[in-house]
Amino acid sequence: MRRVNGLATVGRALTCGGAVEKRLAQAALMSTCSSSSLNSHIFSQKLADRLGLSRPSLVRRVAGTMFVSVAASSLAQDALAKEKPRSEKFLPKEVVLYQYEACPFCNKVKAFLDYYNIPYKIVEVNPISKKEIKWSDYKKVPILKVDGEQMVDSSDIIDKLFHRINPDSSIPDGEEKKWLEWVDNHLVHVLSPNIYRSTSEALESFDYITTHGNFSFTERLVAKYAGAAAMYFVSKKLKKKHNITDERVALYEAAETWVDALKGRHYLAGGSKPNLADLAVFGVLRPIRYLTSGKDMVEHTRIGEWYGRMENAVGESARIKE
Repeated sequence: MRRVNGLATVGRALTCGGAVEKRLAQAALMSTCSSSSLNSHIFSQKLADRLGLSRPSLVRRVAGTMFVSVAASSLAQDALAKEKPRSEKFLPKEVVLYQYEACPFCNKVKAFLDYYNIPYKIVEVNPISKKEIKWSDYKKVPILKVDGEQMVDSSDIIDKLFHRINPDSSIPDGEEKKWLEWVDNHLVHVLSPNIYRSTSEALESFDYITTHGNFSFTERLVAKYAGAAAMYFVSKKLKKKHNITDERVALYEAAETWVDALKGRHYLAGGSKPNLADLAVFGVLRPIRYLTSGKDMVEHTRIGEWYGRMENAVGESARIKE
């Protein structure tokens, strides 16, 4: 009760605060957060693990022929999904993503870049000053610069990149288009009420934001406590705005809705590779996966198997470390 009252006090102070605090709240609205990254493995590590080379006792406990057969089949599936269908017509020299680390729309773009193995640099935007994007007339993230060309809006960015990689492909329609719209119009709105559902979850989220974001020491303190307080109360308004009665139920229902859409297939379109809708759902969920809300989602729904498959398909980050 003391923590709730304390956050309420900060929240009321924030309501009367200045531009810095208001920008923090705006930035947080764009953010869904995680305390972990992909946790994926490179191809050779998978092979060693699945063949038990690092654990000889495992081999002795499993019939050799059956074990190798199952491992080879599973490995082949992962490798096929992770093929890099890059086009020789799209080999950019420099790709730079301006982002908030926890923004779901930024993570949509990153999932696409990672899957297609397009090397990119990251510029973390300070959500308070936004000094990193002063040069742009567009004041939201993500912004992607491809050899100097500015691209904005996550769906438009992915559309343009996809058609440069696959110039002969048609615009997504039918089932794929339906679920791409569902991600932007429904799924993203379920996330904030969940990650800021309680004071502890709000602080958990902002602990990640302040650790990975572009903050000074003072901004970090303001962001963690004032931001968590603000978003705890803002999330209640979002809950009402989007007619959400129970946050977790809404999250679980969204996860189950997606699994139902798969109809038993590995990916939405069937076959061995994810399509743009798979990548969009995965990208939006990836920031929350290892938060309390994401752990609850995996534990209480059927989405975990698909999510694990997507982690393998998307693979290691294509980000260029500087």
